[in-house]
Amino acid sequence: MSLKEGDPAPDFAMPASGGRMVSRDALKGRPFVLYFYPKADTPGCTKEACAFQEGLGSLGKLPIEVIGVSRDPLRAIEKFAAKYGLTFPLASDESGATSTAYGTWVEKSMYGKKYMGMERATFLIDAAGRIARLWRKVQVPGHAEAVLAAAKAL
Repeated sequence: MSLKEGDPAPDFAMPASGGRMVSRDALKGRPFVLYFYPKADTPGCTKEACAFQEGLGSLGKLPIEVIGVSRDPLRAIEKFAAKYGLTFPLASDESGATSTAYGTWVEKSMYGKKYMGMERATFLIDAAGRIARLWRKVQVPGHAEAVLAAAKAL
């Protein structure tokens, strides 16, 4: 089953950077952004995370949480967050339960070899817990700005 705009956002609960726990239940009644990225501290993922960090200021007083999700162990995520001064939670989905529920753990292909990996995708969840917007196969340049603009429009 592939998620689409208007669908209820699947439940999740994951440990995150800064000793935090993130879950859909804790965010009930508030809009949030859940973005999935392949691997901490790689060039594209670093650019994307830093763009979200820079864009947080543009949200002003809007109570919109941004959460990054990868299958990296929490230790690698903590190092990544500290290295780039990322203040929003980066969650560890080591089990793959959340990325599977959101359909972002997909078959990929490189040089003719097939393997499973994280699709770069972003979900904007509204205050009612429904998917307001979704972006799949994300290209990093300009993406965070587009997501944050859509978040402000909620």
